[in-house]
Amino acid sequence: MTTETPGTDGHPEGPAQRLSFPRQHARTQRFSLGAPRAFTAAPDGSRVVFVRSASGADRTGVLWVLDLTDGGAVERVAADPRTLLGGAVERLSAAERARRERTREGGSGIVGYATDAAVELAAFALSGKLFAAELRAGTARELPAPAPVIDPRPSPDGRHIAYVSRGALRVVAADGGDDRALAAPDAVEADTVTYGLAEFIAAEEMHRTRGFWWSPESDRLLVARVDDAPVQRWWIADPAHPDREPTPVAYPAAGTANADVRLFVVGLDGVRTEVVWDRARYPYLARVHWSSSGAPLLLVQARDQRSALYLAVDPENGSTRMVHADEDDDWLELHPGVPCWSPSGRLVRIADEGGARVLAWGDRPLTGPQLHLRAVLDVTEDSALISASAGAGAADPELGEVHVYRVNELGVERVSQEPGVHSAVRSGDVTVLVSATLDEPGARVSVLRDGKQVATVASHAQRPGLTPRVTLTEGGARRIPCAVLLPTGYDPQVSGPLPVLMDPYGGPHGQRVLRAHNVHLTSQWFADQGFAVVVADGRGTPGRSPAWEKAVAGDLTRTLDDQVEALHALAERFPLDLGRVAMRGWSFGGYLSAMAVLRRPDVFHAAVVGAPVTDLRLYDTHYQERYLGDPRTSPDAYRNSSLVCDDGLVDPGEPHRPMMIVHGLADDNVVVAHALRLSSALLAAGRPHEVLPLSGVTHMTPQEQVAENLLLLQVDFLKRSLGLP
Repeated sequence: MTTETPGTDGHPEGPAQRLSFPRQHARTQRFSLGAPRAFTAAPDGSRVVFVRSASGADRTGVLWVLDLTDGGAVERVAADPRTLLGGAVERLSAAERARRERTREGGSGIVGYATDAAVELAAFALSGKLFAAELRAGTARELPAPAPVIDPRPSPDGRHIAYVSRGALRVVAADGGDDRALAAPDAVEADTVTYGLAEFIAAEEMHRTRGFWWSPESDRLLVARVDDAPVQRWWIADPAHPDREPTPVAYPAAGTANADVRLFVVGLDGVRTEVVWDRARYPYLARVHWSSSGAPLLLVQARDQRSALYLAVDPENGSTRMVHADEDDDWLELHPGVPCWSPSGRLVRIADEGGARVLAWGDRPLTGPQLHLRAVLDVTEDSALISASAGAGAADPELGEVHVYRVNELGVERVSQEPGVHSAVRSGDVTVLVSATLDEPGARVSVLRDGKQVATVASHAQRPGLTPRVTLTEGGARRIPCAVLLPTGYDPQVSGPLPVLMDPYGGPHGQRVLRAHNVHLTSQWFADQGFAVVVADGRGTPGRSPAWEKAVAGDLTRTLDDQVEALHALAERFPLDLGRVAMRGWSFGGYLSAMAVLRRPDVFHAAVVGAPVTDLRLYDTHYQERYLGDPRTSPDAYRNSSLVCDDGLVDPGEPHRPMMIVHGLADDNVVVAHALRLSSALLAAGRPHEVLPLSGVTHMTPQEQVAENLLLLQVDFLKRSLGLP
């Protein structure tokens, strides 16, 4: 199938630019290029800062300012990487590439920035160099700093910029003078210690990508010291280039040692004071918050993640006092935006209470079972801005929807109205609302002042050449959220039942059944190849209730049970041919796909297995131990949920079904050993299969040709395996 590639104005670019959907999908990075993102609103309501590339096929992020005036709004460029680098090709350090892999960032140019409190000054790194942009004046310049520069952040008063270079936390005056190291590893520590960077586990699993935090007075910082000497070393080689040395990776697999993480208060004079807490009992530094509303606030977790402490820090001597303690029989989930202080000094957090996930304001919950909290977006004395989906107590399940709400002690007010997936940024009286719906591709960005729209932010993203034909529904006794997609123009009277392609992620932190257009594009393309595509969010996936997420504790195979239940329930209402059923997936979805044909070959007849975790002992501590415990004390849980173990395949069924295994050889998250062990076990069991190794590819597949051909090869394999023309 071919489609015309629209330009930035939505019109086709002409026959010379005619592309297949797989190529367009790959070239536009899933239609994300050209879309505005990373919004920051100035507290005085005068401007909104964001990143956007020039077109839907341009990967280079540019820093923009939207000036809000009484007469309207005007966009202008604040910093253009092409100008600042003089047209030179951007070069990334190994540390910066690793940071971008953790955040799944596939763009180039300005992909992130930080500002001072007034949003007057922005800092960012390009090619390992330090740059600052005066947002009101519209000027940008390079500052002298030792390369490679990572994660530069201005002080709240805008007078200094802190950044990390070669494992040291450094600071430079905003005018470029007085650059110096505040905390640096000594000669003995140089190979294993960093100051100011998040360790692998924090960035990959806790979604804490930072390692230093300014004080509100701009006179000192909290700085994480990470020593990964205790962590075992794995080696990632590139077999396509045998002349290159393997890259060492400090990877804390389940049951093994984590990095040693400490925290220091560091003054601008270089004086350091260590922050003290029971690190032996609570080794995970999960969250750090420092604002003018209270003392520095930490959230630290026990290794089993069943208990956590909220700690207030005395920055004068490093002592801590407990503000709150949480415990859970399964695990405590981490959430964006919390913990924090309200301006009056109340602890704001998200808690699982009474079977619901609620907003806790001090000792009082401000929401109930009607809402399922997802994140805290902003906190003022008057209200909290949150994102939430419908909870177990809601009258309408609002399948696949996520909304923005304003919450205070008087009640809850919905900010977003249209059915869809919404998020927001707020500062002062300005809210930037980002809304995705099923009806329109991409997302619409509205700028609100006191709740009324005053501007929009244009998107340059390309419009897809197809429209998802999706039905959101529930399946089975558990009311499993599902999306069903049929071929464009399908007529059941003419074509009859369709072969089925299950297309899940199906596990923790991966909701796929959403009331948004772009998330269903690839599924629709597969449907247009002649499949009925089913996406099912079974137990373990987010967005419904704490009990739904935690139902997989100790046994991840329950995720497969829900795929089977959803499939059979939907077959009663949709034209599904249960004699021809396949599954495809990546990461957890790849694991689930392999499990489908190995454990339930009576239901599933073929699988595309992308970057799967196969021996769960080989995945990281914070993720795997959360669900299955320590492999040294829970070996049966690991064996039952793994696809392979030391003895080979785990509980394989008959008959054998075709399987295509796809894995990037440079993947440092789910290492290729997972795929190789599965292939070896299949071969030892006499089970034919296909293996597609991707040289130079990580857990992402940003390379255009690779991403395009992966889709085409999957369709070919699925049709061959299911006996389709």
